[in-house]
Amino acid sequence: MIILIAPEEDISNEIDILNRLFEEGLEYYHLRKPNKDYQQHCDYLHLIEEKYHNKIVVHYYHELVNTFNLKGIHFQEQKRRDNIDNPGQYFLNLSMYGKTISSSFHEPEELEACDFEFDYHLLSPVFSSISKKGYEGRGFNVNHIDKRIIGMGGVTKNNLSEIQKLGFQGVGVLGGIWNSKTPIEDFKAMQEFYRNT
Repeated sequence: MIILIAPEEDISNEIDILNRLFEEGLEYYHLRKPNKDYQQHCDYLHLIEEKYHNKIVVHYYHELVNTFNLKGIHFQEQKRRDNIDNPGQYFLNLSMYGKTISSSFHEPEELEACDFEFDYHLLSPVFSSISKKGYEGRGFNVNHIDKRIIGMGGVTKNNLSEIQKLGFQGVGVLGGIWNSKTPIEDFKAMQEFYRNT
C-alpha cells in the first residue's frame, strides 16, 4: 500500500505530476495543505480530474466529503485526541458511508492503545525525514501490533524492504516522490516492489 502525501506548499507541475501518478495507479492521495482555507481546498480539488477524486483523503475540512466524492478523511494527531473519544458526535454531519478513516501517530504505544478502529494508521518518523529537516528517524518495529500500520518518514524506493521487515503494511511517502527528479519512475518502482511481495 502506497500513500502519497501532498507537499505542504504547492510546487510547480504538482497537478500534472499528480494526475500522471493517478494514471499509473496511485490509490491513496492524502491532501494535506495546512495553509489552504476551505475555498482553496475546493479550488485545488477542482484542478484534479474528477474521476480521481475517489482516491483522495482530506486532512483538513472533513466536510469536503459531503461535496466531493472523496476516498475518506484523516485525523492529524491532535484532532484525533480532541474528537475521537466521542466519534458519534463528530461524524454526525459527515457523509461517511464507504469512506476510509485514518489517523497519524508518533508513538507506537499510543497507536496500540487506541480503541477506535481506523482503516489504517500512519506512524512516523520511521527514518529521518526528507522533507522536514531535523526530523530524526526512530526505526519503529511494529511486528507485534495487530493493526494496519503504514510507515512514514524518509521513505524512498530504496528502503521499502527495510520498512517491510519492521512490520509495516505499506508506506506514506512525501519527499521521496516530490523531491525526486523522476517522481513517476520512483512511484512505479515502489509499486513494483509491493506487487512482488
